[in-house]
Amino acid sequence: MPDKSGISRRDIFQIIGSVPAIAAVKAGDAAAATPNAGAYKRQTFDDHQWRTVRVLCDLILPADERGPSATAAGVAEFLDDWIAFRTDQEGNQDLRAEILGGLMWLDHESRKLTEKDFADASTAQQKQMLDRIAYPARAAKDDHPGVSFFNEMRILVVGGYFSSKAGVADLPYLGNVAVAEWKGCDPKVWSIIEERMKNGYKGILEAKPWGA
Repeated sequence: MPDKSGISRRDIFQIIGSVPAIAAVKAGDAAAATPNAGAYKRQTFDDHQWRTVRVLCDLILPADERGPSATAAGVAEFLDDWIAFRTDQEGNQDLRAEILGGLMWLDHESRKLTEKDFADASTAQQKQMLDRIAYPARAAKDDHPGVSFFNEMRILVVGGYFSSKAGVADLPYLGNVAVAEWKGCDPKVWSIIEERMKNGYKGILEAKPWGA
């Protein structure tokens, strides 16, 4: 974890870019992360798990000058709904088991360190534990189950946040906006596109060099 709380907004794009684009699209389609008007009826987490998830969400994406925290954006509800959706659609408990098992792992390790469940530990102690599993390359072998869980959890929290109203507002996304006058693509941008296409740009869709 960074020294400051959670993940900075500029780090988000590195996380999003580390997973297949189709996964982010599916997560966004499943349920937008917005708090329900009425009381949300949980499908996945019990009371203790729910509290832990909410604490963890806000450690990953706390409120800052650009937007609300993950829980304020409804990410905990998104996670609960998305895990239930995946469990139903895929006909297995794989994702559910990974997340619930990871929450149990956090409590187990927290009790060894602080004699408290993860949600009851101090913020400093919580961050100390997450530091152990936030960086796979330097994590201890015994912490690998926590590393796998935390990688998945970060992806889900980020995907949930940026499918919420608050998250979309934080992105430099200008789609679905009426344009009074279309002046064409900026020449500087188009020259970059042309150069990359000539050299066989490899993006989400691989293109062959022009003239090949």
